[in-house]
Amino acid sequence: MQPTVAAPESVTWRVHLDRSMWVAGVRALMLQALHPIAMQGVWQRSDFRTDPTGRLLRTAHFVAVTTYGSLSEADTLGEHIRRVHRSLSFTDPATGRLHRVDQHDLLVWVHCAEVTSYLETCHRAGLELSTADLDRYLDEQAHTATYVGLDPSDVPRNVADMRRYLAKVRPSLSVTPEARQAVRFLLWPKVPEQLAWLAPLKPLWFPVGALSYATLPAWARRAYGMLPEPPGADPVATAGLRALRSGLNRIPERYYNLIFDEATVRSADEARERLLAAGYQVENGFRALRSRTTFRPPDAPAQRIPAKA
Repeated sequence: MQPTVAAPESVTWRVHLDRSMWVAGVRALMLQALHPIAMQGVWQRSDFRTDPTGRLLRTAHFVAVTTYGSLSEADTLGEHIRRVHRSLSFTDPATGRLHRVDQHDLLVWVHCAEVTSYLETCHRAGLELSTADLDRYLDEQAHTATYVGLDPSDVPRNVADMRRYLAKVRPSLSVTPEARQAVRFLLWPKVPEQLAWLAPLKPLWFPVGALSYATLPAWARRAYGMLPEPPGADPVATAGLRALRSGLNRIPERYYNLIFDEATVRSADEARERLLAAGYQVENGFRALRSRTTFRPPDAPAQRIPAKA
C-alpha cells in the first residue's frame, strides 16, 4: 500500500520539500498573471485582492496534500476544487466573452506555470537534479493535474514538451493592469489574520517577493518593468536565491511549520504516521527522510533509498 500520494523516493518529494518553494510559489503566481484571461478569472472570482497571502497558503496546502497526503485526502480536495471551479464563470472585459474558470486551456496554463516555476526555481536555488530528474518531475506532476480536472495527456510530461508549450503560448501573454497590480500585492502582501503575530517581521518578506520577480524569465521581467534591471541581474538573483534557501534551511522544522495553515500541518502529521506504519524512519522530519530513510518491506532485508531515484 502506498502511504502517500507521491512516494518519498519521487522527484516530487525532493522538489516540494525544498524550502525555496516559497519563492517558487510566488513566482508561479506572477507568471500565471501574464495570461490575460486567466488573470481576469483570478481578479473577478477569487479573494486574491483582499487576501493574496491566503491564496499562496491555499496553493501550499494543495501542493502538500498532493505530495504527502493520503489518496483519499487528495481525492477529496481535488473533488472540492473541481466542484468550486465548475460553478464559477467570468467575463473578459476586452471581448465581452463569458469564460468558465475550469476552461481547459486555462487549467493547462495554470498547471504549466506552477510546475515550471517549482522546478526551475528549486533547481536554480541549489537543489541537485539530473536531466532525467527534470523530466521525471514533469511526468509525475501530470498525475497532479488530474485533481483540477485535466487528463495526464493534457499537459507536457518532459522538459522538451514543456518548452514547446511555453513557446506556443507566449504570444498570447501580456501585462494587464490587473497583472501589474497582482505583482504589487505579491511584492508586499497583506498579512492574514491567522499570521498576525508575524506582522512585525513583514519586511523580511520583501526578499522573497523580489527574488520571485527576479527569477522570472527575462522577457517577463521586461514586460512587467516594475523593478530595476541592474547589470548582471540573473547571477545576482541566483546568488540571492541560494542565500535565502540556505537561511531557510537553518530554521528548525517546529518553527518553520508555524507559517502553514493548521490543515496543512495536520496533513503532514497524518502522513508521518502512515509512513511510520509503512516502515519509513521519519523521526527527524520529512526532509531527513528524503535523503537518509531506510524502508523495510515486510519480508525483505533493509535497503537504502538513494538520494536520487
